[in-house]
Amino acid sequence: MKFGFFSELKHDLPAGLVVFLVALPLCLGIALASGAPMFAGLIAGILGGTLVALLSGSNLGVSGPAAGLIVIVIAGLEELGGSFPAFLLAVMIAGFLQFLMGVFKAGFVTYYFPSAVIKGMLAAIGVIIILKEIPHALGDDEAAIFSSRFWQRDGHNTISELGAMWDFLSPGAIIISLVSLAILILWDRPFIKRQNWAKIVPGALVAVLAGIGLSLSYNAFFPEFSLASNHLVSIPVLEKGESMVSLLTFPDFSQWNNPIVYKIAVILAIVASLETLLTSEATDKLDPYKRSTPPNKELIAQGAGNFVAGLIGGLPITQVIVRSSANIQTGGKTRAASFFHGILLLISVLAIPNILNLIPLASLAAILMMVGFKLAKPTLFKQMYKMGWQQFIPFMITILAILFTDLLIGIGIGMAVAIFFILRSHYLNAFSFHKILKEDEFHLKLTLAEEISFLNKASLLKQLKELPDGAEVEIDASATVHIDHDVLELIQEYKLQAANRNVLIKMTGFPPDGEVRIPAPVKMKFS
Repeated sequence: MKFGFFSELKHDLPAGLVVFLVALPLCLGIALASGAPMFAGLIAGILGGTLVALLSGSNLGVSGPAAGLIVIVIAGLEELGGSFPAFLLAVMIAGFLQFLMGVFKAGFVTYYFPSAVIKGMLAAIGVIIILKEIPHALGDDEAAIFSSRFWQRDGHNTISELGAMWDFLSPGAIIISLVSLAILILWDRPFIKRQNWAKIVPGALVAVLAGIGLSLSYNAFFPEFSLASNHLVSIPVLEKGESMVSLLTFPDFSQWNNPIVYKIAVILAIVASLETLLTSEATDKLDPYKRSTPPNKELIAQGAGNFVAGLIGGLPITQVIVRSSANIQTGGKTRAASFFHGILLLISVLAIPNILNLIPLASLAAILMMVGFKLAKPTLFKQMYKMGWQQFIPFMITILAILFTDLLIGIGIGMAVAIFFILRSHYLNAFSFHKILKEDEFHLKLTLAEEISFLNKASLLKQLKELPDGAEVEIDASATVHIDHDVLELIQEYKLQAANRNVLIKMTGFPPDGEVRIPAPVKMKFS
């Protein structure tokens, strides 16, 4: 079913409002967790809701700053010496690369990344987010920014860094964190989810409002619990006569020849594209009208969004499942819902920045810890375990490798392990054996798989060498559509050797020249 952009406003406007209420604390929280300016998260949310929504082919997908990119932002800023303008140049280049990927129809590349590695990457990011936000939740907003790598330049590691936070505890922040977590957990309970009002009022918004209320009550009644300014959100406020341009941060183009900038850009482009395409696929499955998102068009839209985000000071953008599912659950029908949420974010930045600056960082830390938990929830580990070792081992190794090294090295190690299991599968599943006993004779039928590549040579040769002297073997390629020349050569060589052992080889389903080919399609004419 096809809808016009503004054809369903009665559904899209309420849905856009709810998505805005969900997105606002997440935009601020993701910026906080990334060690980037708070305003950068809001810029990314505004662009994801406006520019990307206008260019996208996704009907219900909502884009903005993503938790899945937090670790990349942290690592990128660290490698660039904390220079946010230099990082913005990497975001611009990443957007350009994504745009090119869409133009050259590279959307299919996601199918070549094992799902176990992708799920492991997201779960590892979830664990890192939780570890990173624990200090914020306890009030340590001075020493809470630490490296995405396990071993840090200051001699600490991810675990030992948590020990340093005990010197900076804030009772007021701890109470706000606990209350916020309780609200978020309560909002996830089925009896709350069933209430219509809970679909309109997201738990993240309630947690933020509760945090603001507690913070103001400290100032009025419990000054000993009051939060210092560094425990609160801080976004720039327009002074009288200032334009919004004065709030923007621009990229440092003098870094154009810095190889680290290009390395970060490539990582961002790949991970952001993967997350976007996987999210759009998940969103399409939730779409009640079962519409599909054109992957290459989505890459072009995301690329344009990231290019502009880097140009004006925003965090990198992807399509995000939390906001997309909120859009679907509240009845969104078209891209207008996402566009409306982006406009509301822009209005909030211009109209109520002083209210946003009342939000305690402890509330945002609680929200992010829940986001991290949902990325690495125990049910995911159980699900991967039930899928067997071939899925579970690459999944777990990817998580551990990312936690104890960094994102890029961890993904590389996870991919290597996944490829090992794929090769092992090829090794084990190249053929099937059937034994036929006739009196004292030993007969075997070896049925080849549909695809036989050079990867199957080792297992095939091993099995042929184990045949007993005097055996009679039929090699059946009737169901095979392709055999590598290397494998055919192996079989022919073995036939010559088998005569010395009195082993009789019979070949079935092979054409006269010995090469198995896919039959040419029959051409049909229609009058």
